[in-house]
Amino acid sequence: MHEDQIILTGMEFYGYHGVNPEEKQIGQKYLVDLTISVDLRKPGESDLINDTISYTDLYKTTKHVMEGDSHDLIESLAQCIAKNILITFPVDSVSVSVVKPHPPIKNSLITHAAVTIHRDKTDIGE
Repeated sequence: MHEDQIILTGMEFYGYHGVNPEEKQIGQKYLVDLTISVDLRKPGESDLINDTISYTDLYKTTKHVMEGDSHDLIESLAQCIAKNILITFPVDSVSVSVVKPHPPIKNSLITHAAVTIHRDKTDIGE
């Protein structure tokens, strides 16, 4: 396990997720943070993009999940993002936070609901 990390915070997506039918019809904004654990010594020395993991590629993988098929739970969204990143990229582990601003809970004042998960290669059977 490496202590080096690539961190992407505050990625915004519009998705159609939730348990309530209106959430799937109207949709809403979601925020996602990623922390990728990977050895960054080689790109640190070489200064070459091919020696690291592209932020753009991490963003596109996350976007594909967030703007793709509908999920009932933000836990499921986080799991799907983590799995896709672990399968696609040579990383040791990933932490994913999915934030749902102003969740539709009747008679509530909540700024957001969020989950954070941490997964590594052993969680996907590799």
